[in-house]
Amino acid sequence: MPADQSPGLAGEPAVPGAGAGRRHANPARRAPATSAVEVRRSARRSRTVSAYREGDRTIVLIPARMSEAEEQRWVSVMLDKLAAQESKRVLGDSELAERAERLSAQYFEGRARPASVRWVTNQNTRWGSCTPAEGSIRLSHRLQGMPEYVVDYVLVHELAHLLVPGHGPRFWRLLDAYPRTERARGYLEGVVAADRLPHLPAARGE
Repeated sequence: MPADQSPGLAGEPAVPGAGAGRRHANPARRAPATSAVEVRRSARRSRTVSAYREGDRTIVLIPARMSEAEEQRWVSVMLDKLAAQESKRVLGDSELAERAERLSAQYFEGRARPASVRWVTNQNTRWGSCTPAEGSIRLSHRLQGMPEYVVDYVLVHELAHLLVPGHGPRFWRLLDAYPRTERARGYLEGVVAADRLPHLPAARGE
């Protein structure tokens, strides 16, 4: 389902910019790891911005007269909106395995080939685990509902362990291929930190 939003709601009307019908690829800096971003400008759009997935690409539709600065801002907004929508849908084990296969092809030239990829409910202190000898990857059920790029990061992390078992320099060089590693690690560290905060008792009447 495409995400749709009007830039007018933000109180910033479209600013004259490039001509109608222009298409170009936007850097996938904030895009999901499995997706490139293509921005399509349309003269028929005056206010609304929308986005949807098309295969391994993310298409963002914007008004033709929108400025470059507004384009960048709205691409970021719509990527986050799509990610939020998709995070509500839990991938099944078969879909998770397919995703791992695509990530391996994209970042490791298909060299990481897991025999199985599945969700487990007995990992409360780790986000994922891998048994290289068996080729098995397990992801904690706590990742379900988190942004797509976070789940992808954990999958890429465990796929890298199929190639390099430990956490030495060679392992981290492999993981450098995933462009959202630092953001995903920051997200997971934030979740862990939030879980460690003291839970204050509710005041009376709340």
